[in-house]
Amino acid sequence: MTESMPNEAVRDAWIALTQDVRTGVLLTMRNGKPFGSHVPYVLGDNWTRVYLHLSQLALHTQHLRQDPQVSLFLSEPDHAEKNPLALRRINLQGTATILSPDAPTYAQMKARYLARFPKSAMTFGFADFSLWELQLQDAHLVLGFGQAYQATAPSPDHWIHQQPERNK
Repeated sequence: MTESMPNEAVRDAWIALTQDVRTGVLLTMRNGKPFGSHVPYVLGDNWTRVYLHLSQLALHTQHLRQDPQVSLFLSEPDHAEKNPLALRRINLQGTATILSPDAPTYAQMKARYLARFPKSAMTFGFADFSLWELQLQDAHLVLGFGQAYQATAPSPDHWIHQQPERNK
């Protein structure tokens, strides 16, 4: 049995993952089926808020307008010397809404986005782009074999170690 890591160590691990990995797979619903798109993102104050700058022309944005349910999957890159089953990864689930330019957090999130992706500055001037806020309720984090954790938005820093069920 693998020992559980302290909450602080788990928090540090997911933060390191999100600092190392600048893009993820956004899963939206298309005709009742999952549809994946590769997107750059920035975090809010913790994993419960993520911000995307999306074009209205993109299929994933059209899907979000019909069904706001989302999942964002982030994973460290695979390399030949790594075991792909042990890669650090996090899967976040929730809903998406457009963040109004009048929202109190808009300027801060725009600045954070531009700091991480400076080449996207021109798209903030395009009329078809909007800043979206993912309001995430659930997180599933894998840090390696036997190191899977879950957390929920009401307690984002309380990570529950998933223990494998044993046959009795």
